[in-house]
Amino acid sequence: MKKIETIIRPSVFAEVRQALALEGIDGLSVTEIAGIGKQEGRVGLFRGNAYKMEFSPKLKLEMVVEESKVESIIDAILEYASTGEVGDGKIFIYPVEEAIRIRTKERGTIAVG
Repeated sequence: MKKIETIIRPSVFAEVRQALALEGIDGLSVTEIAGIGKQEGRVGLFRGNAYKMEFSPKLKLEMVVEESKVESIIDAILEYASTGEVGDGKIFIYPVEEAIRIRTKERGTIAVG
């Protein structure tokens, strides 16, 4: 099993979520985050005053999947999350030793689905 963690723009979430559903991903954790990378700070406007926004709003999606699904999920994320602009995000892949569903005590890939 692998854990896929991806950081994307909030504006592309609906399309990415739909693409993941088509790949069979029903379980997903989503966290609102803010980050800074190569795009650095942007200038915002509030009540006519300009101010520097150091962090950009992002969403972090986390899912644990069977290893055989990893490449198709990566392809789906890349297709729908990419705008071609700096700040599109990142994808991280981690090995997962074990998954356990607390309610039923099931282990392995059956506990993930």
